[in-house]
Amino acid sequence: MMKSILATSLLALSLSACATAVPPVEVTRFHTANPPVSGTVAIEEMIGNPDISLEFRTYAAAVGNELQRVGFTEIREGRSDYQVLVGLQRSYRPSGPDRSGNPVSVGVGGSTGSYGSGLGVGIGINLSGKPKDYITTEMRVQIRRRGDSQAVWEGRAITSAKEGTPAAQPNMAAAKLAAALIGGYPGESGRTITVK
Repeated sequence: MMKSILATSLLALSLSACATAVPPVEVTRFHTANPPVSGTVAIEEMIGNPDISLEFRTYAAAVGNELQRVGFTEIREGRSDYQVLVGLQRSYRPSGPDRSGNPVSVGVGGSTGSYGSGLGVGIGINLSGKPKDYITTEMRVQIRRRGDSQAVWEGRAITSAKEGTPAAQPNMAAAKLAAALIGGYPGESGRTITVK
């Protein structure tokens, strides 16, 4: 009994620590006068999105989960009512002084295409004790009517977290960005809000 109470307390503590460790998300949405609230959707990679395979699938899955929560049905085969295009970009900026002031792209790249195309990831380990960089993650989602390719809803969500923290990891960033962007769907068009 005591072990069970201790385990539950530790789990609750770790979950609350994770919840407070996740930084706020800046969200902007646009939509037509009557955006759809149900129907079938197929999630696809946005044209021009760098092909980062497994990481993209993490973000696509998070978007699919959130769309299902607001009334859509995700399908993987057959013709869907709507095409959902997902794009993402991760960049970093030094936390210390930076001469240029510009963010620098993370070392992720690959050949164009999908499903099994080339993938390269650059990983660096900094043992100098310098402050860690900030990773900025941006997710873009667009819902298009399949019949005429008309965009009926689109949005963008951005968050930043210090490198090495749980909030900077793709799984947590994907879930947080998708929940902030699609939660409260369709949201107020043309307004930028901060979701904590």
